Amino acid sequence: MILRSIPVLRLIGPAKTTILMSVVFFFAGLVPDVVAQKKFSRTYPAGANVRLDLINRSGLVEVQGWNRREISVSATMEAPSANIVPQSTSSGIDINVLRDNQGREVGSVNFLIRVPFDTVVDIETRIGNLSVLNVRSGFVRAYISSEGDITLNNISAPNVSAENRLGDIFFDGELHLNGHYRFSSTSGRITVRIPFPSSFKLVATAPSTRNITLGPFSNGENVWGDGRRVMGKFGTGSASVTATNKLGSIAFFGR
Repeated sequence: MILRSIPVLRLIGPAKTTILMSVVFFFAGLVPDVVAQKKFSRTYPAGANVRLDLINRSGLVEVQGWNRREISVSATMEAPSANIVPQSTSSGIDINVLRDNQGREVGSVNFLIRVPFDTVVDIETRIGNLSVLNVRSGFVRAYISSEGDITLNNISAPNVSAENRLGDIFFDGELHLNGHYRFSSTSGRITVRIPFPSSFKLVATAPSTRNITLGPFSNGENVWGDGRRVMGKFGTGSASVTATNKLGSIAFFGR
């Protein structure tokens, strides 16, 4: 409770009698505190074969590869704060915000997770951006069921999957021999930046916009297209690349 006194000076009549009054204000309750974001931070040891599985509801998720044999998980939680209960498995770390907060209304959770370079990464959320940086493993998957951008930067993996509904997808990485790369969006831009030359078979589909740009790969073997779809073979065609964007664009760049 806050108590405050304010002196009041009143002049009455010709005698100018001075009367001093104290007016007291009572405030019921306390001034609401500014609620700070809650934070979570923990580090886990990582073995030879590491896997990160993460399912979020909303918020930003950034995964960065580093040269330590440990997984560092940091998160900031908006109110109402969520329970974060990472489970350490024989192969790595499993984080599932939906499972750990079943039946509760929670705010967004923003993650920054650092993992060994060779970690298998499988992350998904409903709303929010997903980012994976500097990972060289067997598998990288990023999935957004509603809205958000996906950024996969400096990735070297034989199996890569990126899918969202509303938002951009950006991939910068290498294509492996017999690798499979799938990029799918309903609306936004799909941008693929790979070394030139690279060897792969391509199926790119943009049925509504017909906005497909192959850049330096335009002169591949047996490149065929009807506007809505472009197919072709580049180099030996050892890898497979599929890009589908119903209402947006698809563009390839060399690096």
